[in-house]
Amino acid sequence: MIRSLLRRRRAGSGPAIPVACTPGRHALATRHLLFYTPVTKLDALAAIAAGADPEAQHWQGNQMDQVVPDADTRRTLLGMGPGGATPRWFVRSNPELAEPFEPSPELPEFMVCVHRDSGRYAGYLELHHDSAEIGGNLAPDHRGRGLGSELFLAGAEFAHSHARLPTVRAGTATENLACRRALERAGFVPTPGPARHTLADGREIDTVWYGHEGAASTCAGP
Repeated sequence: MIRSLLRRRRAGSGPAIPVACTPGRHALATRHLLFYTPVTKLDALAAIAAGADPEAQHWQGNQMDQVVPDADTRRTLLGMGPGGATPRWFVRSNPELAEPFEPSPELPEFMVCVHRDSGRYAGYLELHHDSAEIGGNLAPDHRGRGLGSELFLAGAEFAHSHARLPTVRAGTATENLACRRALERAGFVPTPGPARHTLADGREIDTVWYGHEGAASTCAGP
């Protein structure tokens, strides 16, 4: 599917980044990041690539069919972005990734993250409606820059102001101090939750939980 990702990169064009919610799709912004429901399959694949590196998977433990396993493919995807940051050769060589992404009501709500200044893919955010839990990740070269708090601020805003949830929760590994600091800077506070969690790869980790309260409302999209 990704047979030409390592060719020389050139500027191109693609769908514009959504700036407002529409029926079944959402968009929101923080100071440095943009979040939106993926428009194309490329958006979704790049978002998955943002959390597929070994450092991220140390905490997440996804199965191989849930990630982008090849490091060169990940780097190339994350060097791109929607709109003008997607090279023309890529669309020609991988036409299936230019196809529309269709959200599924059976899966968590999923949003791709783009860095506002560079226009490059920067991560993802997801919301599980049934459990009112959020999760997310930043691409490797966007970590350690203070953007984690913006990611979780966006998650709280999305849950409260788009999904009508007055309370949202997030769990993380007890030893994942960077994630815990980002949650705390975003206004999340400790809350009760399961002390142990089994990852998809079978590993068990100690966990801590955080919660965020806000006024529940809905956007104009749904």
